[in-house]
This record gives sequence, C-alpha cells and structure tokens, in this order.
Amino acid sequence: MSTQVHANLTEKQVREISDRLGEPEWLLETRLDALAALDDLPFPDVIHTPGRKWTDLADLDFASFVDPLTAAEEKDLVAPETEGVEVLPFAEAVDEHEALLREHFGSVVDPETNYLTALSTALFSTGTVVYVPRGVTAENVKIRTTMNSRSLFNYTLIVTEESASVTILERQDSGEEAVEGDRYYSGLVEVVAGENAYVQYGSLQDLSEETYNYQLKRGTTDTYGTVNFIDCNIGSRLTKTSVEVALDGDASETKIVGAFFGHEDQHFDVDARVWHNAEHTTADLVTRGVVDDHARSVYEGVQHVGREAWDTNSYQRENTLMLSDESEADASPKLIINNHDTEASHAATVGQVDAEDLFYMTSRGVHERLAKNMLVEGFFVPVLEEIAVDELREDMQSRIRDRLRARTK
Repeated sequence: MSTQVHANLTEKQVREISDRLGEPEWLLETRLDALAALDDLPFPDVIHTPGRKWTDLADLDFASFVDPLTAAEEKDLVAPETEGVEVLPFAEAVDEHEALLREHFGSVVDPETNYLTALSTALFSTGTVVYVPRGVTAENVKIRTTMNSRSLFNYTLIVTEESASVTILERQDSGEEAVEGDRYYSGLVEVVAGENAYVQYGSLQDLSEETYNYQLKRGTTDTYGTVNFIDCNIGSRLTKTSVEVALDGDASETKIVGAFFGHEDQHFDVDARVWHNAEHTTADLVTRGVVDDHARSVYEGVQHVGREAWDTNSYQRENTLMLSDESEADASPKLIINNHDTEASHAATVGQVDAEDLFYMTSRGVHERLAKNMLVEGFFVPVLEEIAVDELREDMQSRIRDRLRARTK
C-alpha cells in the first residue's frame, strides 16, 4: 500500500475546516471519529474478473495531491420558487437546519463505509442540502460545483418528506485556474425519500482529465417511495463511482441509469447496487458505455434480494462498446437471491462496432469514421431515452457528439 494521506493529516486541520463552516460539536466529533477510523478501514472493494484485478485505489499516492486546507470551488445553486423548499450551501444549512442535519447526516452513507468515505467525511469543505417538505413538488433544482484546487471534498444531502417530489441536476467540472499535476475529487451523496416521496437525481461528471474521481451516491426509500439515479461520466483521469439504493419500504422502487464515454487513457469503474429489503419492491438498472483509444472500463451490478423481500422485481442490463483494439472493457453482473418469490434478470455485453452494420453504411458511401460515429450515437440512444431530466440528457448527448467530432480530426 502506498503512503496514505492521513499520515500528513492532523486533528488541527480537521478542526480548522469545521470551524470555518461554523459546525456544532456533534458534527466536529463525527469528523474526528472518521479521522480516527482511517487506520482500520479498507479501501473500496476491488472488482475481480477472469484474469484481471480492477481499480485498486490503495495503490494511489493520495498524500501527493490531497491538501485539505487549500480547497477552492465555485458553487452555483438554482432553487425553485416553491414555498418551503430549501436549497442551501452546507454552511447555511448548519445554521438554519441543524436538527435536520443531525438526524440525516451519515444515516444513508456510513462515514466509515471505507477509507475514502471516512476521508471525505473528515475533510469535506463544501456541500449542498436540499430539503423538500411534506406534499411539496420541487422541479429544476440545479447544483454546479466547479473545482478550482488540487483537491476537493464535496457532500450533498437530499431529504424529502412524505408525498414530496424533487428533480435535481448536479454537475461537477473543473475551472480554468491553472493547477499543475494530479488532482482529486471526492463526492458523497445521501438521498432520503420519505413515504410516497419521489426523488430524481441526475449527475454529470466532466472533471479535467488530470483528476482522480471517487463518488458514492446512496439512497434509501420508505413505503411507496422512489429514488431514481442518473449517473453520467465523461471527464476525469480515473473514476470510481458507485450508485446504490436500499429499498427499505414496502412497494418502493428505483431506476439507476448510467452512461460513460472514455477516450485516450481514461479509466471508468462503474458500480450499481440495489438491496431489496422489503416486499413488492422494483428495481431497474441500465448502463451503457463506450471506450476508445487506450481507455478502460469495468462495470459491476449487484441485485441483492433479502429474505423478507417477497414479490420482488429486479432487472439489470449493461452494454459496453469498444471503438479501438487497444481499449479494454469488462462487466460483472451479480444476482444474490434469498427469497424465491422473485422475478429477476441480469445481462451484460462487451463488444466492438457490428461489422455488418459498418459494412452496410460504408458500402453506401459513408466514410468509415463517420459511420462509426453514427453507430455510437445510435448505441447511446436506449440509455439516453431512459434519462428523465431533459437538460441532463441534452448535455450528455452534446458531450458525446463533441467527443465523436474530435475523433474525426
């Protein structure tokens, strides 16, 4: 294992971050507990496929580019003009909704899930809290975080009460400030859906290609609740992202949609996990990705059906398209079923552009590179159609087209 960042991290630094945000004692203690736990926590799970070990983040030299006291970012928040809806920077939420934070902070993502979640809990310096009260509908909540430093730890908490509804688009990108060398971005997202509540959370990651990116997004549902995630990744040098939902309420449901496009030497490790913990729950996991040049990708999808999860419906499908002989891709879908009253399926494919489709187009006068690009756009259509947030779908489609146009130059 390489030198870990906590070797250079002190309690004084953590206290300084907490003091800057004006945090109460209980939150400071949560940070310090996470700091103290670092020595005993493992790094995120490593996916193993036949003949290959993927994305062991323990080998990354975090100490060389994680500096907790120089974090800098721009945060743009757009809130709907709906009475009772709160979209607040984390520091303001500490002042105005301490009871809400104390109840829900760390309730969905355990700070000590792994080394990197504990590190993020100890060091996060920016974040957003979205609160939607009972029976209120909030649309077009937008959060944009622009990273302007060597490292940045970001936190998002979304809480919806009974029969509330919210649609959120969160973006992460890099600013124009010159930062030499490798960078590190960490994002934790917690989503709490109350009884009969609906949450649609979409994310577009477009960080600079010098950035190592770790994100964990996790939601939990009450009875009849819905948490849907859309996870789009186009930037970074290396991304390890996990999107997870615990279906804890009867008749609750989730849809997890993923899309990524890697080129040059990018690396994407994409996970989708759902736990069916209650009766009559439904999950649908859909991911499509493309890798070009020397890019690499691996996908792991897990559907876990608990003993008490009667009448479960759970489906998973993942497809990856390789555009070059030097690109690499693999997939590891898993079903863990502990209740026989279950309808479930999983499927994953990895392959290249269909030779017959390419021949058909080139034989009719379309240049081979242009024909490939058209087939790639068509490949993404099924997953783009699953993206319910119009702006996110359009942004992702635009970034795909930009990358394809770059291939023709």
